[in-house]
Amino acid sequence: MADRTKLVTYAYILLYIALSSGQIFFNKWVLSSKEINFPYPLGLTLLHMVFSSVLCFILTKVFKVINVDDGMTLEVYATSVVPIGAMFAMTLWLGNTAYLYISVAFAQMLKAIMPVAVFVLGVVAGLEVMSCRMLLIMSVISFGVLVASYGEINISWIGVVYQMGGVVGEALRLIFMEILVKRKGLKLNPISMMYYVSPCSAICLFIPWIFLEKPKMDAHEWNFPPLVLILNSLCTFALNLSVFLVISHTSALTIRVAGVVKDWVVVLLSALLFADTKLTLINLFGYGIAITGVAAYNNNKLTKEASRRSSDESSPVESIPLTAPTNSNG
Repeated sequence: MADRTKLVTYAYILLYIALSSGQIFFNKWVLSSKEINFPYPLGLTLLHMVFSSVLCFILTKVFKVINVDDGMTLEVYATSVVPIGAMFAMTLWLGNTAYLYISVAFAQMLKAIMPVAVFVLGVVAGLEVMSCRMLLIMSVISFGVLVASYGEINISWIGVVYQMGGVVGEALRLIFMEILVKRKGLKLNPISMMYYVSPCSAICLFIPWIFLEKPKMDAHEWNFPPLVLILNSLCTFALNLSVFLVISHTSALTIRVAGVVKDWVVVLLSALLFADTKLTLINLFGYGIAITGVAAYNNNKLTKEASRRSSDESSPVESIPLTAPTNSNG
């Protein structure tokens, strides 16, 4: 029985890595494919959010797979869910747009700077405390990303700006989610989180889409087969479900380790799948340094969470964890 449980756990982890990597490659292919001719990241992300909203509604309200009504009020929605939805929309929009200008591998390397953005914004928001240890970790990650960028052959600064904008958006989303947990005490898994966030993100994406991409889409021919659209949107939803399955069967540490493995899979596989990806030794060396820093950051974060959880258990106030949804550009 124990062996079977381990097997199921490994299967969920592999599913997460496959879906997370596959979604990145799928989005890149859709946006750059000459056959589909759909270079509209805003439109693609908007489709994902509409699909996710509809599917979450069916699962929670029609089939009642998960109860999503616990603790959500209009005040919590307006002050917490709306900012999270807006930042989620910003992350997906800018991150997917970056694929039009830079390679998947380089985009993934730039994403390694995420802990730096999260930590700096966390210090500003009063959620993190600056220390010599954290300063060293942030310096290692930043140095690694700089080295990886220096080794990039075909660098596009427009793509870098878009990707960095996506990183800032994701960092802000994580900060808002931490505030939602600490100050509101709300318990949400990825499905219930997407139930609330997806419609909000769809509205936030719809407004700029009307002005920025709709005129172009009306003026040009594009061929987005319905089956490809459904599969692409379904992969996004399945990715969030896989995160829930991995965490419910293992721990937050496992999902973070799996995330690091996924990053390397994406970087190395993209060199084989896409012609615009040219990896150099400097690229890989810099990325290796950055990932070492990310691993140290994850270890430090999880150690803090463990000590906080143990102190919360000895106090009468219960700490309620929240699992974040994964964004659809990986």
